[in-house]
Amino acid sequence: MSAQETAPVPIDAEGEVAAFRRDIEQLFAEVGRRIVGHQAVVQGVVTALFAGGHVLLEGVPGLGKTMLVRTLAEALDLPFSRVQFTPDLMPSDVIGTNMIVESAGERRFEFQKGPIFAALVLADEINRATPKTQSALLEAMQEQSVTVGKRSYALDAPFFVLATQNPIEMEGTYPLPEAQLDRFFFKLRVGSPERGELHAILDRTTGAGDPGVRPVLGRARVLQMRDLVRQVPVARPVQDFAVRVVLGTHPATSTLPQVKKLVRYGSSPRGAQAVLLGAKIRAVRDGRFAPSFDDVRQVVPSALRHRVLLNFEGEAEGVSTDEILAAVLAAVPEEE
Repeated sequence: MSAQETAPVPIDAEGEVAAFRRDIEQLFAEVGRRIVGHQAVVQGVVTALFAGGHVLLEGVPGLGKTMLVRTLAEALDLPFSRVQFTPDLMPSDVIGTNMIVESAGERRFEFQKGPIFAALVLADEINRATPKTQSALLEAMQEQSVTVGKRSYALDAPFFVLATQNPIEMEGTYPLPEAQLDRFFFKLRVGSPERGELHAILDRTTGAGDPGVRPVLGRARVLQMRDLVRQVPVARPVQDFAVRVVLGTHPATSTLPQVKKLVRYGSSPRGAQAVLLGAKIRAVRDGRFAPSFDDVRQVVPSALRHRVLLNFEGEAEGVSTDEILAAVLAAVPEEE
């Protein structure tokens, strides 16, 4: 089967793909009423949301990360909560706790839900919290449930965590462990606005009023769009290309000297899943029925940059994981 051949698609696939494309462009347009620039970041966040994953945003304060997730929640008509991570934050402050309540003269324990019981959760400056509190997110992000005592509580779908961290302030922070980093679908970098964008930000935020954001999608439609993404077929050569790129990040299986010399661990299988799902969403967003090799290439940096770990030599030389991934993409042929 060639890269252009795919499995048969349903009869109404054309209509479903057109509806997906229309709805996601409408969502982008509505978010753009308030958020200036950052198109790649917005697209990455929305892609992770419809793939059922979570996002780690890296950027200095004041770039609109909180405003982005709040605006997205309004446009999707979904409940939103924000948790400011600090060194004294406890796990119970995130997931909730059992409290004694008195009713009709009787005392009993009642579970008081924490801010994690929302559809969109902003974990602001997640690397400021202790590992114990950071780990409170692990079960929720992976299993969509939380456990308090001996009882588990399911989180309603969709459940999406957008965490932020400051790349330049390291004092008083706790780097995220690899196990938690791997649970983020994408890691996106938020850059500073350009001159024209900064003018637009000032025009919108220093004048009278606030550009309103209206709901354009709802919970049911978001879940429908997630289901559609899972049904998108992938040609075996395209999937094999994604697999070989992921294997190319491992020192034991890569043929690249810089990978063998500078990388300690390559991407996990979750990285391959993120690449493929992200490529599917790019294809459907573009009105196509199956992802291409280029879709895979475009998704790789966001999906793998936090899953490739450099060794001491790589860190000492100041090499970035994006440079490693660019070398891997240049070396791995589309078909073999």
